Amino acid sequence: MMKKILYWCGLMMLAASGAAQQPAGVKFERDVVYGKGGEEDLKLDISRPEKTNGAAPGVVVIHGGAWRAGSKADHDSLTWDFAKRGYVSATVEYRFCPKYPFPAQVEDVKCAVRFLRAHADKYGLDPKRIGAMGFSAGAHLSMMLGVLDPADGLEGNGGWADQSSKVQAVVAYFGPTDFTSGYPEASAQLVKDFLGGTLAEKPGVYKAASPVTYVNAGDAAMLLFQGTKDPLVPHAQAYRMAEALTAAGVPGRVEILLGAGHGWGGAEMARTARETDAFFDQHLGHKPAPAKAY
Repeated sequence: MMKKILYWCGLMMLAASGAAQQPAGVKFERDVVYGKGGEEDLKLDISRPEKTNGAAPGVVVIHGGAWRAGSKADHDSLTWDFAKRGYVSATVEYRFCPKYPFPAQVEDVKCAVRFLRAHADKYGLDPKRIGAMGFSAGAHLSMMLGVLDPADGLEGNGGWADQSSKVQAVVAYFGPTDFTSGYPEASAQLVKDFLGGTLAEKPGVYKAASPVTYVNAGDAAMLLFQGTKDPLVPHAQAYRMAEALTAAGVPGRVEILLGAGHGWGGAEMARTARETDAFFDQHLGHKPAPAKAY
């Protein structure tokens, strides 16, 4: 069962990453240490265009894998695609459960955003225009980056405390939004391992780990994609986030894909990728240069 679950968690990641080679025109650095998770060095891979006209917007890409598996390298080619469009883009690693339960993963990705802002000049990044996107567990972490504020107490001690960890736009592919609402048997154990217990045992933790808990005016614009036949994340999760974003007046939209599961490919993959690009362009104020044949 666990192998099957992790297959589902990785389905979209495999479709997104492919087996591409680093293209010309893109600067790429692998395994850059961005901070500390406990005593562990945390690393990211970063891509950026060789030529820019001023500071570029950024996108942080967060892999899925039920908060317990996956690799930042799964999305290197996605960061190359962003770099070709004029973005600085990083794919980040984070600590895994059950060894490290919540909030370790949230603290780590927040540290990554702070690192990028602290090194904005080095990477040609505009620190006021950073987005985040993710798949499954990575989508959950991306949404947390868009809604959490310093007063919420989940910054951690990974480094770069003088920088903000909040992003300005989020694209979330089939990510959990409200852990207090219950989950199907296929994902309940995954959530339990992530949060260190059941809902009955730790209701406060389940609430604290839910992006819907923190939504308020001024949060990041959000685009959520969710399938109606997702065996791990019920599509009602997307409705809950839509209601919270609407009540707070946060811009964005939720797209429900009829019949889609926990990931998709083919024409739908290409279409949602185009929608992702357009959303970041709009909300991060980016006008990409005409496409080039690198």
